Amino acid sequence: MAYIDGRLVHDADSHLMELGDCLDPYLEKRLLDRYHALDIYRTKVGNNAWADTARATQADTAFRAEADANIMARKNYEGMGSFIADDRPRAVDLLGVASQLVFTTFCLGNFDLDQGNDMELCYAVAHAHNRMMTDFCKVDRRLLATAYVPLEDFARAEAIAKDAIALGAKALLIPSWCPQRHSPSHTGLFPVWAMAQEAGIPILMHVGGEDKLNATYKENGLPPVPDFHGGDDNFTSVSYMPIPQSAMQTLATLIFDGVFDHFPNLKWGAIELGAAWLPGWMRSMDSAAHAFMRNEERLQNLSDKPSEIVRRQLRVSPYPHEDAGWIISNSGEETCLFSTDFPHVEGGRNPLKRFDASLEGMPQTAIDGFYAENFIDLMGEGLAEDLRRPAHLVAA
Repeated sequence: MAYIDGRLVHDADSHLMELGDCLDPYLEKRLLDRYHALDIYRTKVGNNAWADTARATQADTAFRAEADANIMARKNYEGMGSFIADDRPRAVDLLGVASQLVFTTFCLGNFDLDQGNDMELCYAVAHAHNRMMTDFCKVDRRLLATAYVPLEDFARAEAIAKDAIALGAKALLIPSWCPQRHSPSHTGLFPVWAMAQEAGIPILMHVGGEDKLNATYKENGLPPVPDFHGGDDNFTSVSYMPIPQSAMQTLATLIFDGVFDHFPNLKWGAIELGAAWLPGWMRSMDSAAHAFMRNEERLQNLSDKPSEIVRRQLRVSPYPHEDAGWIISNSGEETCLFSTDFPHVEGGRNPLKRFDASLEGMPQTAIDGFYAENFIDLMGEGLAEDLRRPAHLVAA
């Protein structure tokens, strides 16, 4: 029996757990040395023993024999289909979801190249990532590949978005941090949004591409605080707090500067950035629009209140530890998405139970929206018609 049985559920957040050499076959050979020399690359790869261990574990016959029974218990590199493409369709079967958006793990943040000076390498690494992601997801139509588009250079952003769509990407992934020399709402990026709208696929933000906690906050005279994995590179309670901040600022700028209105059929998503911030942020934008309307023509030209524009075009995935029912009640039935974060440990072993509990007493329309309909709306043409409501998953 699948983890999710007899219900129509789409998964807005899942991941690969790539090994350190994942981009090497896709990157131009002349750029490999520059890529391998990056401090952040060497920090991530380190001793290759961890990759050898992951491969050996997944090749072990006894380990594989118990994989089905542990679909939600095994995490990260032990997860089924975490880095072996041919195993991923079975994982989707066992999860019981109708489709999965698939994001990178190793390449989240594009190795900080967006914030550097080597734009050739920045876009080359992003392109290599996009080829890797679309190749992995070709094994099953239910796997919806995301492709990364750095926003630093207008011409290069347009070119890589065009290529990503041609590769078969089902969504374009952008950082929530602000580019170095222009706003994310700059008209020079309009060709990117136009291509996505024409293709009927969404623009997404994901944790990993946001402005990080100022490290000075850790200098508190106390012992280091361990993260989920026992180190301090992932999130702790303090570094968790700023996760949505750059997304809130960037999305507000895009709305106030009229980008959402200029592309009214383009959907946007904020994935694994939490959603507890959503209701207050929507109301803050409405307050800002009201306060500054008299002096700002751009606000006078908006098609509706910012909160209504959000309901029309933005979809957000709560964390399983957040009260999804409260978020939906205070932001709208259209806004939120279910996700597993498979196979990341942060997704937990039973996200369905936790979300079901938070949605208890909600209208059925809100529940259906959370688990399926809002995702179908977000994905547009990126989700094939026959995958939207498969008969075997639609409850009788």
